[in-house]
Amino acid sequence: MDPRYGPRDHHSESELIRSAPFFQGIPDAAVQQATAQVVTRRHPANQVLLLENDWGSSVYFILDGWVKIRTYNLDGKEVTLNILGKGEVFGEMAPLDEVPRSTDVITLVPTMIGNMPANDFVHLIHTEPIAGIRLAQLMARRLRQVNRRLRLRESDSMSRVADIILFLADGQGQEGDNGVEIPNLPHRELSSLSGLARETVTRVLSKLEKKTLIVRERDIMRIPDIDALERLLV
Repeated sequence: MDPRYGPRDHHSESELIRSAPFFQGIPDAAVQQATAQVVTRRHPANQVLLLENDWGSSVYFILDGWVKIRTYNLDGKEVTLNILGKGEVFGEMAPLDEVPRSTDVITLVPTMIGNMPANDFVHLIHTEPIAGIRLAQLMARRLRQVNRRLRLRESDSMSRVADIILFLADGQGQEGDNGVEIPNLPHRELSSLSGLARETVTRVLSKLEKKTLIVRERDIMRIPDIDALERLLV
């Protein structure tokens, strides 16, 4: 056992996996069977979990922490496609399509991942209709998010940064005492997500903070009023 991460509670880890939103509504017996061979691992920040063109032998559930999904454009520039947090699933398409991975996945912070054998995931999809519905809902939500970001590509920088913050809040936001909380990502990640220069992102964040539309702390960014931030996109 790596002493950096302390003792492992396998019962708690199993409960975390089974409480993932993907499994909601699926019969308990089917969930227990599907997750019986799941292996949990803790990873440090900035560790590559998956590489583009790898073959998919597992599907991954985030039990704690954050990861980014990245690829590269034709000029070789890194492009962040998404940020995923606790309860999310990734790596689900390669086993279904029987094709190599299409993106890289890297941890942003210390992260705990549950690795489910791909065959168990595919079996669950084939035998439990609700699992298929959950997968379809996941794909639909991600497609809506991508379409929204594409529509805003021609908008001003304020709207684009606000949209990325709202995008993260929609996918990963946690209700706090004083608003919705999301991870306070490095400006380079927000730059990659929005397609704006890092300097522009920094400038816009300062403006949003002065307008009290966001509050930045060391590890989190708080959005006191989601509706007020949404109005910037109108």
